[in-house]
Amino acid sequence: EEIEVRNVQLLPVEEGFALDAHFAFDFAPRLAEMVANGVPLYFLVEFELTRPRWWWFDEKAAAKRIQLRLSYHALSRHYRLSTGLLQQQFANLEEALHVLRRLRSWVVIERTSPLADANYEAALRMRLDTTQLPKPFQLSALTSRELTLESGWKRFVFRPATAPTPVEPRDPKEAESK
Repeated sequence: EEIEVRNVQLLPVEEGFALDAHFAFDFAPRLAEMVANGVPLYFLVEFELTRPRWWWFDEKAAAKRIQLRLSYHALSRHYRLSTGLLQQQFANLEEALHVLRRLRSWVVIERTSPLADANYEAALRMRLDTTQLPKPFQLSALTSRELTLESGWKRFVFRPATAPTPVEPRDPKEAESK
């Protein structure tokens, strides 16, 4: 199974730069069965930002990762998608997968990060973290394609917006008062 990374954008926000992305993948019946039987699935989304340099090694400007956990709770009969302390509940698996496939407003570059006015190479990928599966499933993941779900690195060029230049006052009296 492959995950395709689509519609990736880095947008300026108050905190820095946020990433929006869409992931396209089909969920194997075996994975759906595992979740329905109480096995949580962990997905990792990884982001890297590097600045290529011809005279030295590439500079790593930013690196972030986020872990998403998909689980089913038999008592409430709801699917849960969680990251950190944030949890969302869904009535069925398709609703949970719809949200899992879309990443919105994830701040990957902090405002305090110094970025040069240059072209950067940004890279993004998503994968099912098989190391978080119970041991018997980890062994199955080594031989079964049904338990591997990942994308390659989606690379794109990113150039940070330059800071706006201060506007000079037009009225000479305003300039004297400053």
